[in-house]
Amino acid sequence: MKGWESLIKQKQIKKHKFKLAAFGLLVLLWWFCLPKQLFSTPTSTVVNSADGSLIGARIADDGQWRFPKMDSVPEKFKQSVLLFEDEYFYSHPGFNPISIVKAIGHNLTKDTRRGGSTITQQVIRLSRKNQKRTYWEKCVEIFKATRLEFRLSKEEILKLYASYTPYGGNVVGLETAAWRYFGIPAHELSWGQSAALAVLPNAPSLIFPGRNEEIFIQKRNRLLEKLKEKKVIDQTTLELAIAEPLPEKPLPLPDVAPHLTERIRKEHHGKRIKTSIDRPLQQQLNLISERHYHQLKNNEINNLAILVLDVESRKVLGYVGNSPSGLDHGSFVDIITKNRSTGSTLKPMLFASILNEGQLLPQTLVEDVPTVINGYNPQNFDRKYAGAVPASRALSRSLNVPAVRLLREYGLEKFYHKLQKMNLNSINKSSSFYGLSLILGGAESSLWELTSTYAAMASTLNYFNSNSSTYRNNEFVQPTYLMEETKTFGVSQFEAPVVGAGAIFDTFQSMYEVNRPEGDENWHFFDAAQPIAWKTGTSFGFKDAWAIGVTPKYAIGVWAGNADGEGRPGLTGINASAPILFDVLDALPQSGWFQEPFDDLVEVDVCTESGYRASVYCDNANKELVPSLGVRSNPCPFHRQIFLDANEQYRVNGNCYPMEDMVAKNWFVLPPTIEFYYTYSNPNYKELPPYLDHCSQMDTQLMEFIYPKKGEAILLPKDLGKPIKDIVLQLAHQQSNAMVFWYLDETFVGKTQDFHEFTLNVEPGDYTLTAVDQEGNRIQQKVQVRLASEN
Repeated sequence: MKGWESLIKQKQIKKHKFKLAAFGLLVLLWWFCLPKQLFSTPTSTVVNSADGSLIGARIADDGQWRFPKMDSVPEKFKQSVLLFEDEYFYSHPGFNPISIVKAIGHNLTKDTRRGGSTITQQVIRLSRKNQKRTYWEKCVEIFKATRLEFRLSKEEILKLYASYTPYGGNVVGLETAAWRYFGIPAHELSWGQSAALAVLPNAPSLIFPGRNEEIFIQKRNRLLEKLKEKKVIDQTTLELAIAEPLPEKPLPLPDVAPHLTERIRKEHHGKRIKTSIDRPLQQQLNLISERHYHQLKNNEINNLAILVLDVESRKVLGYVGNSPSGLDHGSFVDIITKNRSTGSTLKPMLFASILNEGQLLPQTLVEDVPTVINGYNPQNFDRKYAGAVPASRALSRSLNVPAVRLLREYGLEKFYHKLQKMNLNSINKSSSFYGLSLILGGAESSLWELTSTYAAMASTLNYFNSNSSTYRNNEFVQPTYLMEETKTFGVSQFEAPVVGAGAIFDTFQSMYEVNRPEGDENWHFFDAAQPIAWKTGTSFGFKDAWAIGVTPKYAIGVWAGNADGEGRPGLTGINASAPILFDVLDALPQSGWFQEPFDDLVEVDVCTESGYRASVYCDNANKELVPSLGVRSNPCPFHRQIFLDANEQYRVNGNCYPMEDMVAKNWFVLPPTIEFYYTYSNPNYKELPPYLDHCSQMDTQLMEFIYPKKGEAILLPKDLGKPIKDIVLQLAHQQSNAMVFWYLDETFVGKTQDFHEFTLNVEPGDYTLTAVDQEGNRIQQKVQVRLASEN
């Protein structure tokens, strides 16, 4: 008997173990029945502005408009969908037995089909890509729905439902549907709109315009009546909601910043990105770009780009990647990120670098004369020369010859390394590759990098003034369009990262005070309501027109041209880009002007005529604040002491005139070549008085050849296959009425007076050119004459 009892007991234990094992297996299956990520379908790239508004989107990879998962479900939609789909959502464990029984009874006795699925079950069905509806599939849904209820909160499940429910056509998710059918974000949906979208997933085919509208409106209105019965809405709200029209064909999504949206699609594919874009400003920039495009296209200039940065945060506030020129003119190209010839936009960096090292003061005269450096012959835009101009004027007028000469004096390699420190990464070839043309557009960079560099210079100055005269060691960072990204500018230090605040301030002051186009009668179009330091640039061949400016708060970059690189006459920075820049400036809030960085400035006596640090021979000098190392700059080399006769009409010396009768005078004297051009634009310049008869001249440089320059070969061009043998010789003399006798290989060939330009017919060969004035002063130079085809 005991044996039978033992055997029965063993069988019962074995049976229970089997049940326990089966139950454990079922629990394990239940626990792991859901994938870690419930939905793996691709999502659209969605771009929002700084205020959270939708400014652009790109369709998902599977061709569906499916926005990323919503952060929250609007209350009106929540009330509507719960009442329509799952009134007991917050009380059931994932399935509703009563609804299931009612649905089974209805389906067995009626011709129409009725579902008993909860919202949780519908989420499971959506995640399983809408499997065929069978009783087995319903059991699977219930099984997984209970697990989902255990994993997520009710609010999270509701967000999944709102995010992945289809709304007809290729529209998926509540947020997408709100934009596609009503043109507004989901949280702005009215009661009528919310009710319409709540009933639509139940029959998405109702959305097609002109079809089933009566059924659609009946479904919506029944739901609204039910909301009234449940006292969710009042009678007035009900009447207003019922009067609302139904959605018709899908609306286009906003596309306020298309090129930025496309950039984000590539860099943050399938994500919802909140940008730093100022939506009202962006809309204004779009209007500005469209207006100027219609003006520029008359000259077959089809493309432009605008970038606006916040100086302090380095965030992008406005982004117009191209004009609305159409596909034929490359309107899809995002010009902001493309490298183009920099034109003259690097000149402020060179100016600031030279000021920073005390090699120059802002008003120092710099040479503007015909220049040939190792065969490189830079030309000013107007093909004219001023002889000498203040450095600040050379910057503001964007004179090419002074810029090239300054770059050579400062050092090409040194300036190249400065640009690297400024994170102009597109300038990535060696300095020797660019040569001195680097400063005139021989390199390429993008509007993104250049505007950022100007912003970093402004930020350096702002930080110095507001943080106890210190700098940050990582000021030159790339901008960001991400609202949540905070740029790290490094730690405070007393040493400037690239250039100091004083040099930057004087550079900006030059760009603000005297930046006016030479001879441009339309300058009044550029008068701005607020001050701005700005620079234009034009690339060789009129292919790129730049205008970049900064205020204490904003950096504005503008480019105009053709995306395919075609040059056009009149495509210059001042004509094509500057008007756009000033229209953008007018759209921005007031910024004021930069504070003067007194701690990085020193007071020195500056010669009023030369702009150099005053020497003992400078009679007129002003005290000026200059960058701190300006005290080490060279004293004025152009003022010297001369001796005149008692009537102060002639120069004299001890060899011809009593020393006790001599009158000592300080005189502003320029070298002959500089003086030759300087006198044309400076009528107040006083030439040296002539020597008294029989007084020997002690000056060593009365004359200087202008053309040809020393070491420069003269090339004879061909006309109809025959060489033109006439060459033009040019010379500068300090005496305006001097007579000069010309010799070629000691053979007299002619004379000139006052204006020393001489035309001579020569054969190719090597010659010695000699010029002698009436006082016997002589200069001599070797000259090479070659046919243009010779190497």
